[in-house]
Amino acid sequence: MSHRRIPKRNAVLAGAGAVGIVAAAILLPQANASQGGAGEQSGSPRTMSAAAAAELLQKLGGQLGDSYGGAYYDADKQQLVVNVAGGDTSGSAEVEKAGAVARTVQNSLPTLTSAMNSLSAKASVPGTAWAVDPRTNEILVTADRTVTGERWDTVETAVRSLGDGVAHIQKSKGEFKPFIEGGDAIFGGGSRCSLGFNVTTQDGRPGFLTAGHCGVAAEQWSEEPNGEPIGTVQEAVFPGEGDFALVTYDDPNTQAPSAVDTGDGQVLEITQAADAAVGLQVFRMGSTTGLRDGQVTGLNATVNYPEGTVSGLIQTDVCAEPGDSGGALFTRDGNAVGLTSGGSGDCTSGGETFFQPVTTALEAVGAQIGAGAGGDGGADNGGAGDNGGAGDNGGAGDNGGVDGNGGADGNGGVDGNGGAGNGDSEEGW
Repeated sequence: MSHRRIPKRNAVLAGAGAVGIVAAAILLPQANASQGGAGEQSGSPRTMSAAAAAELLQKLGGQLGDSYGGAYYDADKQQLVVNVAGGDTSGSAEVEKAGAVARTVQNSLPTLTSAMNSLSAKASVPGTAWAVDPRTNEILVTADRTVTGERWDTVETAVRSLGDGVAHIQKSKGEFKPFIEGGDAIFGGGSRCSLGFNVTTQDGRPGFLTAGHCGVAAEQWSEEPNGEPIGTVQEAVFPGEGDFALVTYDDPNTQAPSAVDTGDGQVLEITQAADAAVGLQVFRMGSTTGLRDGQVTGLNATVNYPEGTVSGLIQTDVCAEPGDSGGALFTRDGNAVGLTSGGSGDCTSGGETFFQPVTTALEAVGAQIGAGAGGDGGADNGGAGDNGGAGDNGGAGDNGGVDGNGGADGNGGVDGNGGAGNGDSEEGW
């Protein structure tokens, strides 16, 4: 495995590792789906790209109010599916008129949000995580291998107390932990992490984002073990409402282009920050395992690490290992999506990996990426919806995505085209 360092005056995004053949191949540009072909009738489902679906949901999410139950992108049919709760026939008609598919469900996003708050109060034991899945219209609760005995009973009791059809549990073979140690990339305080995305700070200085647990582990970071520092931590959040840190380059003349080094001399330009979506095909670059791909499986996830609880994360099936922490999560078309936080498993057995949404981190530290897109993310702090979408806090919906903290809805979906062995999937917005 070859590794590339971060030149002081040409800080192209760090990332080490050989690029897998599959991952490299699917990074090649692909044609976008039609955003509505000729002859399609108003009121009938339209075929559209994932990006077009996100835009449409930003318009629809707020119109449905409390009957909105999340949404996802059906990659096979190239259609936006919007969940409508409470038998709201007028809401369903509005969805269909806009060209999306209206799906009648039991739970509204306000109901699921309230249920997640209940889990936080009753089941915040280390080794657990949860996020809304719009495809099942339930909360997916994941417990790692350390959750046994009384701790398992606590989680199971909390899930049952929510009632039928609100949440379900799955077991993970691994153990949830931050991926902070390993090989080489950026070094500080005896720890090794990965550089995420280069940014420009509020005062115009060059800097970069990495994981918050890296930022609290050491104040200064270098490009070699025990080497001369190249950057100093200005702000770090972990645990709590995120896992991100802002590091400014000590040399104000450092050239910090908005790009990700994907290995083997290949560089992908990053043009803007964007919210995630369940099912969205994403790529991760890290100093230990290089370039890997997979899909987003949950949004606005809460993870209970041994070090403490972190909320507002993106859940994926992209593999990662120690040392990948802080590394870039991005899309084929150059959107910065997340920063590697932690998870379970490795790149042999797989597992779940969680990421800090870039849009939330940029807004918190007041920095910009690319041409300055990102930061606020949409109308009302990010998206169209209640807590993350075109709406109150981030996506176009309630909790994550075009819904809550980055995708469209609690748990969107997008043609995974692979991921770690995954075929097609659904992309949620």
